Amino acid sequence: MTKPTSGKKTAAAVPPKPKPALETTKDTQQQSNPASATIEVAAVEVPELTEDEQRDRLHLERKVEHAFYEAGKALTELRDRRLYRSTHKTFEEYCKDRFGFERRHPYRLIEAAQVVDNLKKMCPNWTQNEFEDNGATVQSGQTQILPASEGQVRPLTKLEAQEQQQVWQQAVEQVGGKVPSGRVVKDIVDRIRERTKIPNPYRVGEICVFLPKDNPDLRGKGGCWGVVSHVGDYSCTVETWDGDYTVKIEHLKSLELLDDDCKFIQQLCLRLRQLHTVADHDPAVDWLLQGLGKQAKPYLSALQAKLLAAVEREYKLSWKQHR
Repeated sequence: MTKPTSGKKTAAAVPPKPKPALETTKDTQQQSNPASATIEVAAVEVPELTEDEQRDRLHLERKVEHAFYEAGKALTELRDRRLYRSTHKTFEEYCKDRFGFERRHPYRLIEAAQVVDNLKKMCPNWTQNEFEDNGATVQSGQTQILPASEGQVRPLTKLEAQEQQQVWQQAVEQVGGKVPSGRVVKDIVDRIRERTKIPNPYRVGEICVFLPKDNPDLRGKGGCWGVVSHVGDYSCTVETWDGDYTVKIEHLKSLELLDDDCKFIQQLCLRLRQLHTVADHDPAVDWLLQGLGKQAKPYLSALQAKLLAAVEREYKLSWKQHR
């Protein structure tokens, strides 16, 4: 018996419409070579800066560029007024704990600020607002370009004030009136120093005292004497009772002793250095060494000689081995 047909109709399956051969080929090529794929980017219109925005941008750029100068001026006042003394014994420890500065960095910022102050003297009509808002000064119709980073200033710290101004002007001109890089400034400084090279005035065996100035490596060594053991182009290595120091020639001052007096001091230096190397020596030994290390005279008093000899006997050091 034939079953009655249902009221529902069964829709025939419609196969998907095949893509054009050209499109299939294009997709295949893009899959095999992704670098050849074409990416469409919609153009976005960038609005021009308004006059207020241009002024704000310039003002903020100048703040970034001259932050090193403001930091150097602030560090100078913190150091000179010893405003760190309530929490730290030394300026170096304070800068390390408070700002994370390594030992030399705060002094570099201080020196950089001093150089900028010197460069600003080329423009006597300069004002603070002019420096902050405009980033440049104008003198005789020319814009005065000032450094934008400590690295640009660092090579100038080796020069006298007038030379700093001359080198900076030359560097600005060399780069077409823009702010020169530290490399450009250093190259000019190196050429000048090589052209005007002054022979190192010191000689091996000479006795000198330290002039620390702003060199943190010589902290506490002011007035201490040492024996020159090596002479370089612009520096000397000096032996002292507690070690060797390599310093620039401007950090030294000769005692101008006679040869026999130099020999006495050289011998004394050997005695103090050997005593310093004695393991587990009494702290009183260091007091004696520090005192004699500032005894910038070619002789010892009777009491000094007795004290040194007594300590040498205590540690079984024979002074005859130094004669």
